[in-house]
Amino acid sequence: MLRLLRGPWIAQSIHMAAKLRLADLVKNKPMPISELAQATGTHATSLYRLLRLLANFGIFTEVSAGHFGLTPLAATLRTDVPGSLNALATIYGEEMFWQPWGQIEYSIKTGETAFSRVFDKSLYAYLAERPETALLFDQAMSGLVSKIADAVAATYDFSSLRRIIDVGGGNGTLISAILHTYPEPLATLVDLEPVVKHAKKQLAEVGLTNRCACVAGDFFRAVPAGGDAYILSTVICNWDEERAITILKNCHRAMTKGSKLLLVEIVLPPGDTPSPGKMLDLQMMVITGGRDRTEAEYRTLLEAAGFTLTQVSPTHSERSVIEATPA
Repeated sequence: MLRLLRGPWIAQSIHMAAKLRLADLVKNKPMPISELAQATGTHATSLYRLLRLLANFGIFTEVSAGHFGLTPLAATLRTDVPGSLNALATIYGEEMFWQPWGQIEYSIKTGETAFSRVFDKSLYAYLAERPETALLFDQAMSGLVSKIADAVAATYDFSSLRRIIDVGGGNGTLISAILHTYPEPLATLVDLEPVVKHAKKQLAEVGLTNRCACVAGDFFRAVPAGGDAYILSTVICNWDEERAITILKNCHRAMTKGSKLLLVEIVLPPGDTPSPGKMLDLQMMVITGGRDRTEAEYRTLLEAAGFTLTQVSPTHSERSVIEATPA
């Protein structure tokens, strides 16, 4: 119990290591604390105490007195590796996350987001006013999605599809993985204008401009027609029932009878079965007002939007592919 209670201290320590880019500094060889302090503009003794704690949990290693090197856990904080968690670790320690968690009692008592209570606006309005934070947030989500994307492409069979509409597709990480795995389909990525600019750049870098169009749009208003499959990856979990149903109904209107809806989401197991989704579900409650759901809850949600849930395919990531068709 004591170790669990001290969890926030560990998370904040990881945040500092990520913010200082310590993993980048020791990626080639261990370094003495004096050099690390000089490179990061920190107090050497204080930095040593931080790294000593992290090494206690296998994040960095003290190879000799005052000399710290990389471990597999610390390597996930490097900025130059695929699926880097550096941006996520950095943003999790910023005020936009830790201050609302300090007001969790408000969410428990009212059902409203603590984030809105603290900042007097939604998460997305907050990010719209802070471009640098929004970019860090996008990088953090990209690091998570890269692991999910490979798992989805390896699990679900996209080979029979001609056109895929990636709704709320972010910077294109998921659709890139799918198109690289399956050379036949074409795609359209839909997201808000600032996000689409980043998606176009990333798709160009991986040579997919000719197979994936990028369209600025708002999924609360409409989504493009003409898709054989409509993917919403880690989208529906961000919203309450009313707004989730609005998004799903807009997809329904754009689909034909033979189209498929694919939700890439955590599916919560029943009872006491452990799941990281049960922790992320509380994060949604405090920050966005959304939620993670069980298979039965997804079935009910989809039926309210005019869909029939046809199958749930677990992947080797935390998320599953939930397939549905228009009823």
